[in-house]
Amino acid sequence: MKSFKFPSPFTVLYIIIVLSAAATYLLPSGNYATLSYDGDGQELIFSSESGLSRQEAQQSTLDSLGLKMDISKFTEGKIQRPVSVPGTFTETDPNPQGINAVIMAPIKGIYESIDIILFVLLIGGFIGVFITSGVFDQGVTLLSERLEGREKWLIIAVITLIALGGTTFGMQEETLALYPILVPIFLAAGYDLIVPVASLYCGSCVGYMGAIINPFGTILASDAAGVNWTVGMYSRIVMLAVGAIIAMVYIVRYAEKVKRDPSKSMLYGLNAKVPFPSVKRSDEPSKLSAKATLLLIIFSATFLVMVYGVIALEWWFGEMTALFLVAALLLGLIIRKGETAFIESFINGAKDMLGVAFIVGMARGITIVMNDGQISGTILNYASEAVGGVSGFIFLPCLMLVFFILAFFIPSSSGLALLSMPIMGALANIVGVPSEEIVNAYLFGFGLMNLVAPTGVLLPSLTMVSVPYNVWLKFVSPLVLMLGAVGIAILIIGYLV
Repeated sequence: MKSFKFPSPFTVLYIIIVLSAAATYLLPSGNYATLSYDGDGQELIFSSESGLSRQEAQQSTLDSLGLKMDISKFTEGKIQRPVSVPGTFTETDPNPQGINAVIMAPIKGIYESIDIILFVLLIGGFIGVFITSGVFDQGVTLLSERLEGREKWLIIAVITLIALGGTTFGMQEETLALYPILVPIFLAAGYDLIVPVASLYCGSCVGYMGAIINPFGTILASDAAGVNWTVGMYSRIVMLAVGAIIAMVYIVRYAEKVKRDPSKSMLYGLNAKVPFPSVKRSDEPSKLSAKATLLLIIFSATFLVMVYGVIALEWWFGEMTALFLVAALLLGLIIRKGETAFIESFINGAKDMLGVAFIVGMARGITIVMNDGQISGTILNYASEAVGGVSGFIFLPCLMLVFFILAFFIPSSSGLALLSMPIMGALANIVGVPSEEIVNAYLFGFGLMNLVAPTGVLLPSLTMVSVPYNVWLKFVSPLVLMLGAVGIAILIIGYLV
């Protein structure tokens, strides 16, 4: 066992791709019929294995199909993707995914993830240009000096801000842009590489679990379940507050323990490569020139503009990627190192992110294999049958566990909501559980799985900070159990009240 080395993220993902392909041979293929809206014809399109049929866009049509939602959700464009129809699961002809599908899965995943991949690469280029100025070291050194003795408050501030981003607009992929800033700061404070990824990633997952107004999670899931998104909000507020406090205490205790004794780090002896330039503290107080100050302002403002653009201007990866390109060009003009030096630093920075970019594509390949093999609907059908016969009191904890498992196979928050919520919402009505608690069970389970699932943004995040996946699982497991217990307690109280 001492000679055993845990596989790299690439190997872990490829193993999951192979297992997913094998599952298409073992599980029957099947799909639910779906309903979508044609805005041009103002009709509802019912799609099943027998073909397409068009029906009038009226509330009575939804009621007849067992969809407990208002027709305005379709006609006003709040639901733009097909919604599963309860009670319509049918087995289809098998479509097993063989060797060719396994080989092509990462390639197809890269094609489908090109927006995120370009985002990651251009962040790398932007960081590469900024580092060549030498201002990065100065800024981090100055900040670490100002925070000396109070570094734990930076952890608390990061978790708070990221959790607020998660609860409002589902901030997670965007956190990839923040590691180059925080890693050197936390290392200069005496912490290890786990602390920055824990602060950022756990903050985003807690924010999703307690998502108050996240349009990709709470609002979409509520619409698909047929309830107003404001119903059940108090439970989510409690989850956000309690979950954030638990994460803060857990991470700060670990960070302070590592600072007192570096041998207590879970990375101790693993020779983890520091992914970003380290900062050396000087006995002389740090001072910044006017030019250095300007560069730091532009550097910091770029990330603030990104957050503002996502929240207020409905930016997505195209706009965010363009922002970092423009910011890199602006930095290059101010630094004035010449075209050749600028291109070289930009390419070198992007090259450092290439491994992260490939992992993003490979993770998407897992979903492609399962969708092409048509087993996602089968897994959902099995899950709904598993919780269908239990009492209302234990239905919600069981459903949270079901969503926890489903999130591994369907890592898209909006995709899982539209696929599962109409079915689980109809099942809740039979059991006698309020539909808003179904939405909360979905949020708690999905956010919890994000803490451990290699199929989402976790592996790219870990790769960016050189933290092995098995070490992360060891670190985060107690936190997952604590947050899971809190989620179950909130669901039970919500049901009883």
